[in-house]
Amino acid sequence: MPNVNQHSSVAALPATRIPVAAYALCLCIAVIGSNSLVLGPIAPQVAESFGRDTPAVMTASGAFGIGTALAAILLGRLIDRFGAGVTLRAALALFTLALASSAAAPVLPVLVGAQFVAGLAAGVALPSIYTLAAAVAPAGRESDTIGIVLSGWTLSMVAGVSLSAVMADSIGWRLVYAFAAGAGTFALLVAQAMKLQGAPAAATTSSPLAALRVPGVVPLLVACAGFMASFYGVYAYIGDHLHRALGLSLSANGLLALTYGLGFGAAAFLDGLIDRFDAGRFLPAMFLAVGGVYLGMGAVSGSYVLMLAAVFLWGLANHFALNVLIMRLGALDPARRGAVMGLNSGVTYLALFVGTASFGPLYTAAGFAVLPVAAAGLMLLAAISATFARAKALRRVTS
Repeated sequence: MPNVNQHSSVAALPATRIPVAAYALCLCIAVIGSNSLVLGPIAPQVAESFGRDTPAVMTASGAFGIGTALAAILLGRLIDRFGAGVTLRAALALFTLALASSAAAPVLPVLVGAQFVAGLAAGVALPSIYTLAAAVAPAGRESDTIGIVLSGWTLSMVAGVSLSAVMADSIGWRLVYAFAAGAGTFALLVAQAMKLQGAPAAATTSSPLAALRVPGVVPLLVACAGFMASFYGVYAYIGDHLHRALGLSLSANGLLALTYGLGFGAAAFLDGLIDRFDAGRFLPAMFLAVGGVYLGMGAVSGSYVLMLAAVFLWGLANHFALNVLIMRLGALDPARRGAVMGLNSGVTYLALFVGTASFGPLYTAAGFAVLPVAAAGLMLLAAISATFARAKALRRVTS
């Protein structure tokens, strides 16, 4: 189990630079993260252009999630077979083509189909990125390195989603996807220039679901499912709530995304502290903290200013929880890290689909305030699962 009694060894290690590859991987995360998060804030405008309602438009986000989940689960083992660098570059190329198709979509079903293809590409790219992040991390600076890579989600919020909402207000939602396609091309060129490789970990690969037999994987994946379903379920409809219930423009959604990104990014400065604690004990506490933020968000959902404060804390807590979750999963079995990370991405984006699909009827029937309460319940489930995973790991160590 990672991080148990690690503080003494970390203190004895000399300072080691974070590899430049981590920043390249951060960029790749930013591009993919922008697409997975951008539709929520601009969905009202997309809905108006197609003559549909917001929940119908959010089926494109669900299609992206399904595509990502299928590819991550079924193709994640190819990362171990061919190497994470090769699979990442191939996935980025397909992802960029799908974004261009999204920008040109004449009707909603085409947008949904293009987002499904983007999901297939993301389902290979994301576990490739996480696998490379774990591989390039210097000893003793694992959480710092992974924190830099995860900061790509901050970039996606700050430079991607927030600017996209402003762009949609001024020049239309199609150019948002066109801009994202250009960013995807740039990320592909950077990945090629950096010669990110990630040597194959195995000459042959077993069934992708065989990684479920790695001790500790299942309860952590259950925790991941609750964590991600709560996030995407709330995130999918918070922009529509601001636009319709509070009467704010799409630019207000951009400021909200920026605030979340700043909170997520601010946590990166404290990532080094994680290495000083027992990650197994820290993870359930962080999940409970996220649940507390959701309860607060539901209580202040009628005030935009208070929502901004809650969203900042949301980003802060989510960063810590995601960092430790990725660390714990990545350390379970290095030989099958690609397959494990594939399962993680698969569960994450199945949760995206389930979250957006199940929270939609709740939102339509009862309004936004009920969504954070439901999300808090899911975070309690995540905390219980993470606690069970830690207990299982301790039994393995003592047996």
